[in-house]
Amino acid sequence: MTGRVVAFDDAVGLGEIELGDGRRLGFHCTAIVDGTRTITAGSQVELEVVAGHRGLWEAARVRPRAAQR
Repeated sequence: MTGRVVAFDDAVGLGEIELGDGRRLGFHCTAIVDGTRTITAGSQVELEVVAGHRGLWEAARVRPRAAQR
């Protein structure tokens, strides 16, 4: 699945991704698979959707996509 990072707060490590259908999913910096623990708002990403700890869906295994030319 793909989406776009709409917000990311480096101080707390939390972000939000918008999917193509308009749904928004939260994620924690530990879900970023490249180990950087930060990501820029506006970045296109690939992700998996999983059941979160609070009964809500969240993004997991977030992978930044290569820039399109």
